[in-house]
Amino acid sequence: MSEHDTGQVAASAAEIYEEFFVPALFGEWPARVLSAIQIGAGHRVLDIACGTGVLARAAVRAVGESGEVVGIDINEGMLAVARSCPDAISWKTGAAEALPFVADSFDRVASQFGLMFFEDRAQAIREMLRVVRPGGMAGVAVWASLEDTPGYAAVAEMLTELFGSEVAKSVEAPYCLGSTSVLKALFEEAGAGEIAIRTADGKARFASIESWIYTDVRGWTLAGVIDDEGYKELRAKAPEYLSRFVLPDGSVEFSTPAHIVTIAK
Repeated sequence: MSEHDTGQVAASAAEIYEEFFVPALFGEWPARVLSAIQIGAGHRVLDIACGTGVLARAAVRAVGESGEVVGIDINEGMLAVARSCPDAISWKTGAAEALPFVADSFDRVASQFGLMFFEDRAQAIREMLRVVRPGGMAGVAVWASLEDTPGYAAVAEMLTELFGSEVAKSVEAPYCLGSTSVLKALFEEAGAGEIAIRTADGKARFASIESWIYTDVRGWTLAGVIDDEGYKELRAKAPEYLSRFVLPDGSVEFSTPAHIVTIAK
C-alpha cells in the first residue's frame, strides 16, 4: 500500500491536520459516533486510529472522571500532536490489526475515518470486537462515496489533470468504503454478525479556496509529493475547478456524507 492508501502523514503535516483539517472536516463527527455507540459516564473507551485525538477528546468529556479513554495510532507524528492535549487520555502506539489489549477490556470501541486505511481491514474489525466486553458496542465511521462528495471529486479531477492519477489517489483513497454493500461484505468477512449502518450528511467548511488547497496539500499525504512549484500551479488552477463551492462571503462549503456502522456485542 502507498502512503496515499494508508493515509500516513509526516509529523509536520500532522500539526496542520489538527489546526485546519479537524475543524473543517472532522470536528462535527465525534458527537455522532459516540452517540451511536451510546457512550456514557464511567465507560472505558478505546479510540482506534485516533490521529490527533479529535474523537478521544470528545469521549473523555462524555465518560467523566469515573471513565477512561485510550487512543491508539500507528503514526507517531499524529500521536505527538495528540499528546499535547491536556485531557487525561492514555495515548498508545500500535496497529489496529494487533491491538495490545486483553480481550473484553473496553465498554466501547470507536474508530473515526480510519478503517479505510488499515492494511487488513477485516482483521482490524476482529480486533475491535475482541477487545469489546460482552454487552458493549463498537462504532466505525467511514466516508461515503467520492461521487457523493462533490468537493473532493473536483479536487481529484484537478489533481489527475495536473499531476496524474497516482497523485489523485491521495484524495480518492478515503472514499474506498463508500459503498454500503462493500462495507457490509467487509464486516461479514470479519465475522461481525448483525450490524447497523446509518448514513449521515456532513459539511466541509474552509475559510477560502486558498485555505482548502493549503490544508489538502500541507496537511495530508500530498505534503511529500507536491513541491513548491507544483503547489503554485495548483493554486492557480484551483478556482477553475472549485469556485462552484464558494459562498458569497468567500468561504467554501460542500457536502461530506459518511456511514456510521455499529455493532453490539
